[in-house]
Amino acid sequence: MTKSPVKLLSIFVVFSCLLLALNFGLRSSMGFLLEPISSTFGYGREVFAMSLALQNLCWGLFQPAAGALADKYGSKNTIIAGALLYALGLYVTSIADSVLGLHLGAGLLIGMGISGTGFGIVLPALARAVAPEKRAFALGVGTAAGSAGQFLLIPVAQEFISGYGWQTALLLMAGGALMMMMFASVFDEEKLANSAQAEQSSQTLKEALAEAKSHKHYWLLIAGFFVCGFQLAFITVHMPAFISDQGFETSVAANSLALIGLFNIFGCLLFGSWSGKYSKKNLLGIIYLFRAIAITVFMLVPMTTTSIYLFSIITGFLWLATVPPTSGLVAQMFGLKHMGTLYGIVFLNHQIGSFFGVWLGGYLFDASGSYNVVWWLAASIALVTAVIHIFIDERPVIRVREEMAAEIRAAY
Repeated sequence: MTKSPVKLLSIFVVFSCLLLALNFGLRSSMGFLLEPISSTFGYGREVFAMSLALQNLCWGLFQPAAGALADKYGSKNTIIAGALLYALGLYVTSIADSVLGLHLGAGLLIGMGISGTGFGIVLPALARAVAPEKRAFALGVGTAAGSAGQFLLIPVAQEFISGYGWQTALLLMAGGALMMMMFASVFDEEKLANSAQAEQSSQTLKEALAEAKSHKHYWLLIAGFFVCGFQLAFITVHMPAFISDQGFETSVAANSLALIGLFNIFGCLLFGSWSGKYSKKNLLGIIYLFRAIAITVFMLVPMTTTSIYLFSIITGFLWLATVPPTSGLVAQMFGLKHMGTLYGIVFLNHQIGSFFGVWLGGYLFDASGSYNVVWWLAASIALVTAVIHIFIDERPVIRVREEMAAEIRAAY
């Protein structure tokens, strides 16, 4: 019996959310491995921080290619391959006995796996699957699902590490990564064709890349997302160690990242909803401004469990709130046909920022014994980014406006 388009779409949205929860939850747990792996091998924190920095960089480098493959051939096979690479990377990390092994497993393989199973693949598929008036909210729901994974899986991963050791914990996490293949079957574009308003455009990928390259406002959006990646990756990887350095229990760090994940659910849903009603560039400017304020206050007030949790709540609310308006702007400016590729390029620069956030955190800590310089740098560039978004023109490019006008004329 053939399922109705509405039922197919509902299953698709649910499976997309479960996939993103696993993808993001597993990745967000990697920061808890920084101290035990560094202690086991006698390395400074820079070594495993470099592995995680490479992970973020490889995630970004492979994201445009993964997006292009998904745009052309569909998302299903891309997700299956990504899940296998993700699980392999976790396994290789668990048996690594050298710096090269850590870089290969935690860096290259996991980075490739994330690119094939994460936001860059799932969000464009969500955008294509739902009606235009529901697109912004759907992007918010998908992003919130990733945050739910962070909230739910970080405490579990931390318990695995405490109870079984980091190597066994990684093997258990690899099993979780393989579960992502269970959700790939719904990413069949033909089955969803009746439930979506698919965009018909004759534009080739080469033409789309040339159009985006010549659009200066696309580059401003890219610059902003670089800063977002710097902040998020630094906090995800180094927050547990930073809190431990201040004399707090490991549970405080776990609770901190879990609170970020919990409150990011609300932030993503709210900003996803607002992205369909208000200026996306203005929302992004507000997010970056309040991030700068939150970090500044966090660094100036005396550090207590309460201040850590309050900072986590505020940061969580703003955490991935950038994703719905950013991905929505890409679709709004250039249309949906090549959204996976164009958003993948934006996300590449997010991950270049992530690389520097993670690596600089480890490098400057080893050099100075403190994370303070990186915290202040994160606050400063957030303020600059808030200003940058004032100058973005978020209107669709001329080609998209002409296609929209042609569709309206054809309808009447």
